[in-house]
Formats: sequence, C-alpha cells, structure tokens
Amino acid sequence: MPVADQAPPLLWPAEAIWQAVEPLLPGFSVEVLPELPSTNTELMRRARLGRTDPVLLVAERQTAGRGRLGRQWTSHGANAQMPNRTAQPDASLAFSLGLALSPQDWSGLSLAVGLAVAQSLHPDVGLKWPNDLWFDGRKLGGILIETAAAGGVRYAVVGVGLNIELPCAQDLRTPPAALRELLPTVDAAQALACIALPLAQTLLRFVAEGFGPLRSAFHTRDLLYGQAVECTDGTVGLARGVNASGALMVHTASGLKEISSAEVSVRVQPKAPSRHTDAPV
Repeated sequence: MPVADQAPPLLWPAEAIWQAVEPLLPGFSVEVLPELPSTNTELMRRARLGRTDPVLLVAERQTAGRGRLGRQWTSHGANAQMPNRTAQPDASLAFSLGLALSPQDWSGLSLAVGLAVAQSLHPDVGLKWPNDLWFDGRKLGGILIETAAAGGVRYAVVGVGLNIELPCAQDLRTPPAALRELLPTVDAAQALACIALPLAQTLLRFVAEGFGPLRSAFHTRDLLYGQAVECTDGTVGLARGVNASGALMVHTASGLKEISSAEVSVRVQPKAPSRHTDAPV
C-alpha cells in the first residue's frame, strides 16, 4: 500500500484515561504497544513476577489473542474483500485491564464486565451469556477474565476484544458484527476512551456489592432471555435470565436448572438471539 493511502496513526487517549481512572485506582498506568501475542498473557506473566499495580494494556495488533474455552481471538485488519475498504490499523480493539481484586464472591464478574462495556458503547449492543457482546444476531466482541495469585493478593486480568471493522468471516465460528455498523466514525482509540472509566467503576462496584445489583440492567440486554437454548452439557430448554450470582437459568422439562460452569457454551435454537425488555421471572 502506498504511504499516502495509509491511515494516520491512532492517537490513543492515554493521558485522558489515566487522569480519569487514577483517582479510583491509585498507581494506575496506561500502556499502548504496537504488537503483542496477547495482552492477557502479558499481564498474567507480569502478575506471576509480582507486578500487581493496576494497568491498562493495549495492543494495536494482537497475534495470539485468546478467548473463552481456549478459542483464538486475533486483532485483524479490515475485510479487504468488502467494497471501499482497505486494511486499517484500528480494525479491532484489544486491551486488558489488570488490577488486584478482593470481592466476597467472584460469581458474575464476566457479566458485570460485559454490561459495563455494552452500556458504554451503544444501546443496541446486547449480551450473550456469559461473556459475549452481540449486535444484530452476530458477535461484536468477547471478554476473557483470568486471575493469578500474586504477593498475597488475587490479581484479575480483564481482557476485552472488539471488532471495530468487519473482519473476514471465513472460518469464523459465529458471524461477526462491527462497532462501525452502530457508530460509523468511531475508531479503536475512541472506543477505548468510552469504555475505560465505566469499566473501572463497575469493577469497584462489583467488589463492594457483587453482581446482584447489576442483574436488572443485565436483563435489559440479555439476548438469550426467552429463547430456546441448547447447552453443551446437554441442558435444553428456555432461557429465563440469570440469578443474583450470574448463573444462567434454563427452564427444562424437569424444572428450572442453573448453569454456572465456565466450561458450558450455549447455542440458541432454532433462531439467533433477539433483544427483550421483559422482566425476568
């Protein structure tokens, strides 16, 4: 690509994010690196070496990103096969927020994170239990949370991956969506600026109050509620929201069942998820 056709480098709002978040997380820092295998892997490595200060780590390109259940999530260029699109450095957003957390109950943390990200982006971003962001029946992004024992504290690494532009859908398990379908002029840096402070605030609220107070807000974006679902543990029934611990409630032929294992995936049958506004039962 000729130099003149290349997009200008992103102007990451590191200073503004630091100023907003540091009063909540003393010692907080922001790092933006051109490329990493995985922001989560890097912060977990640091934590095991005893580096437990709060940090927001951004990779402009992530070459070995990881999702839930060991699935791959890699930062990408825009889908060059689509008309009027060329590869852009901000075609996706990959970052991890690492900090020491000590909630009384860790249950529902990924749901709280997903809610914070969705609320900070757009009213039409929905949530698919337990950690996916969706739009229009397609996957917009995902969340991966890992923890490590470090220096007498539990260090949490909250990883977020978002499609800014549509990736090439070839070989993807789920049809992708892009944030620019909702916000046509947004770039990765602007998306990060929207997310960072609400995410930090939600994590602190989660530590103080748990997931319970966030349950109602989660249900307003819950894409599975009322859908016929099939779980990889064999559970089949109607999704009926989540409980105060963030477990998925499924009404089966034998009664209401709670799905809380992080190893269980859920598939909607027979149609893609849709928004709902009803209160859970």
